[in-house]
Amino acid sequence: MKQILECVPNFSEGRDMSIIQQITDEIKSVDGVKLLDVDPGAATNRTVVTFVGEPQAVIEAAYLAIKKAAQVIDMSKHSGEHPRMGATDVCPLVPISGMTVDDAAHWARQLGEKCIDLNIPIYLYESAATKPERKNLATVRAGEYEGLEKKLSDPNWKPDYGPAIHNAKAGATAIGARDFLIAYNVNLNTASVRRANSIAFDIREKGRIKRSGNPITGKPVLGSDGEPLREPGTCKGVKAIGWYIEEYGLAQISMNITDTKATKLHEAFEACRTSANKRGMRVTGSELVGLVPLQVMLDAGRYFLQLQGRSTGIAERDILHIAVKSLGLDELGPFDVDQKIIEYQLKASNEKLLVDMDLNDFAFETASESPAPGGGSISAYIGALGVALGTMVANLSAHKRGWDDRVEHFSDMADKGQDILARLLALVDADTEAFNQIIAAVRMPKSTDDEKAARKTAMDKATEHAIEVPLQIMHTASEAFALNEAMAQKGNPASVSDAGVGALATKAAIHGAYLNVLINCADYSNQDYTERVLAEASELLDAAGRHETRILSQVMAVIKG
Repeated sequence: MKQILECVPNFSEGRDMSIIQQITDEIKSVDGVKLLDVDPGAATNRTVVTFVGEPQAVIEAAYLAIKKAAQVIDMSKHSGEHPRMGATDVCPLVPISGMTVDDAAHWARQLGEKCIDLNIPIYLYESAATKPERKNLATVRAGEYEGLEKKLSDPNWKPDYGPAIHNAKAGATAIGARDFLIAYNVNLNTASVRRANSIAFDIREKGRIKRSGNPITGKPVLGSDGEPLREPGTCKGVKAIGWYIEEYGLAQISMNITDTKATKLHEAFEACRTSANKRGMRVTGSELVGLVPLQVMLDAGRYFLQLQGRSTGIAERDILHIAVKSLGLDELGPFDVDQKIIEYQLKASNEKLLVDMDLNDFAFETASESPAPGGGSISAYIGALGVALGTMVANLSAHKRGWDDRVEHFSDMADKGQDILARLLALVDADTEAFNQIIAAVRMPKSTDDEKAARKTAMDKATEHAIEVPLQIMHTASEAFALNEAMAQKGNPASVSDAGVGALATKAAIHGAYLNVLINCADYSNQDYTERVLAEASELLDAAGRHETRILSQVMAVIKG
C-alpha cells in the first residue's frame, strides 16, 4: 500500500489572502503533493492548510511553506484570538495510509532537522515529543509569542532543533505527529439539544459529572482533590456535544474522534444509536465534516456486511456503498466518495491509467501501433481476471443458501482474492511504466564520456526494473492458485468451471510474464543477475504447470460427478 502522509500546518495569517497564497504556492510547487484545503479565519488571524502526498514530498512542501511563512509573516505585529507562538505556529503530520503514527513521528523529526537552516526554534510535540512534558501542545505553546524570548532563556526549554535564540519575526514552530482526527456528526429525530447532550455524555470519553441523588440536578460528587468526579463514557478518544442545526431542523451529536484506533467511526455511530434507542430517540443518519481516510470507510462497510452475514470480499466501491447507506451519510445531501475520501482525492485528474479504461478502450489501446501496453501488462491483467474468478466463486459460495455456517470461511477467501487482484491490477500500469523508463534511458544524451556513463547506469537500472516487474507478476499471480484450488474443491459446485477458468488464466498470466522476463534478460549484460532471475522464473513456471493440471483434474471430477 502506498504511504500517504497528511500535513495540517497552521499559519499566523488569516486576513491577507496574498500572503496566504504565497505560502500555498510553495506547497503546490512540489510534485506529488496535493493541496486539499485552505481555511483562513479573520478573527483568529490564522489559516489552517491541509495537504497530502507521499512522505518525502510532504516534508519538502512543509519545509518550503515554513520557510516562506517566516519571510512574509511578522510575528512582532501579529494579533488574533487563537493562541500562537510563530509564523508557522504548528505543523502536525498525520498518517493516512500505509504508515503508523510512529512513522509520522519519524518524518516529524526529519522535518525538524531540515528546518535547522531557517534559524527558527523548533519544538516536537504529541507522538513526536522528545520529553513527556512536551507531548501536550498547550504546554509547549504556553506563554505564546509574547513569552517566547523568556522561555528560550530557560535551559529546560531548549528547542529540539534550531537555535535557543528569539527570532522576533518568525517566532517558534511546533512540529508534531498525531493520529487522524475525524469530525463527525450523528443526526437525531429530535430538536432537543438537552436530549442530544444526554447521548453525547453517554458516549464521549470524559462522560458526565457524577452526582449524588438525582443524576441531572443532584450535587456533584467531589474527589479528594476537590474536583468533581466523572462517570466515563463508552467511547475512548471521542469528544462530543449536542447541538441544534437550524438549517436541518434537527439536533446532532457533534464529535471529534481523536483516536481512531480506540474508537472506529462505525463504533461511534453504533454507540450513539444504542444510547438514542435507550432514551426513546432514533439515529436517522450522520454527517462527515471534511475528508476521511479510505480505511475508515472500508472498516465501516465491512462491519455492516458482517452484521448482514455477507462476504466482505466484494469490490471496494461496493463496500463503500454499504458504509454510506448504513451510516446514513447521504441523509442531508449527496455523499460523493471521490470527494470525501482522501486517497480518491489524491488521484490526479490528468492521470491516465490503463486500469481505468473500459474494456473496449483497453483492447484498442493494446492493438494500436504503440508498443505499450504489451505482453507484461496483458499478463498482469489476465492474472487479475484469473483471481477475480476465484474471488467470485468464494462470494457466490458465501451467499449460497444453506451454507450460512461457512460464510466467514468464504469471506476470508474472497478478501485474500481481492488483495491479490488489487496488486495485479497495479502491475498492469507498472509494467508499462517500466517499459517507458527504458525508452527514457535510451533517449539520454551520449556525446561525452560522462553522458555515456550516466546513460549506461540509467539503462541498467531501467532494465533490471523491467525484469523485476514481470517477475513480480509471476509471484503475485501464483498466489491465486490456492484460492482457485480451494474453490474447485469446496466452493459452490455450480461455479466449479469458473474456478477452472481462473486456474487457466493464472497459468497463462505466469507464462506470459515469464516470456517478458526472458526477453528482458536477453538484453542485459549482468550474467550473474540474469542467471539467478531466470532460475527463479523457471521454477515459478514449472510450479504453475503442476497447479494448473491438478486444479483442472479436480474441476473435471466435479463436472463429471
